[in-house]
Amino acid sequence: MPEVSYYPGCSLEATAKDYAESVEGVCEALDIKLRELPDWNCCGASAAHSLDHKAALNLGARNLALAGRGPSPLVVPCALCYNRLASARHELMEGDELIIDEIKAMRGDYAGVQVVELNDYLSSPQVIAQARQKAVGQDLSGLKAVCYYGCQGQRPPAITGKADYENPQGLDRLLSALGVTVIDWPFKTDCCGASHSVARPDLVFTLVARLYERALAQGANCIVTGCQMCQANLDMYQEEIAKQMGKDVYLPVLYFTEVMGLALGIDETPKWLKRHLVSPKGLLEKAQLPRQTWERL
Repeated sequence: MPEVSYYPGCSLEATAKDYAESVEGVCEALDIKLRELPDWNCCGASAAHSLDHKAALNLGARNLALAGRGPSPLVVPCALCYNRLASARHELMEGDELIIDEIKAMRGDYAGVQVVELNDYLSSPQVIAQARQKAVGQDLSGLKAVCYYGCQGQRPPAITGKADYENPQGLDRLLSALGVTVIDWPFKTDCCGASHSVARPDLVFTLVARLYERALAQGANCIVTGCQMCQANLDMYQEEIAKQMGKDVYLPVLYFTEVMGLALGIDETPKWLKRHLVSPKGLLEKAQLPRQTWERL
């Protein structure tokens, strides 16, 4: 059983509990042991780094030092948390030596910690092979999905180290291997507006409307993501944004781990899906998934 360090982040403890439970359920089904960092702290997303540079580095360094005492890599499901932890590691390795020495003296060593976004870890060839082996033969071809990675987990490439940061393929490969009809589209890494939904909902609504338009134009009937901020913005305001667009929009926004739950036949999957504001019940029924999968939604 592979064992990894795990940093859930703040939102998976609250508004994104469905994501947290699906991550834990899928990893258990795949015999992946998540060792949660003991006494982890907030990563600083999304404002700390713009207000106090040293404080932001301290937040990241403390988590990295904790991860240095556990198994590698450090797997992070939240794209914003991943970005902040990867940024902290990058700067602590290559930034101002005086700040680095000061923080290292307080926090300890973090040089050997590898920070990996969850969707990258679960879309590795080894995990895909394991998922296919454990899949229950569910026909998911009726799910016509566009994979939405968002921007925070991909850029800047100097920090994330991702060569395909404009056109990532991990989720596409994973879902295709599980039988989902994956549709290519050019908005994989466009921004949803993230936390601007509070201060600038007009901006977020414009960005999200563009994502809906292109997903529908490509023939998708759902959007699959691994970022809870993206999921919230696309799920929470869909009815209101559709009214502004002047058209009907029905695009359930699923976490990729929930789709894996369907493929693996995990009994708790309907419980996770039931928490979504845009109910996927109609989607799953039309896709001809077994009745017990959608009747509880």
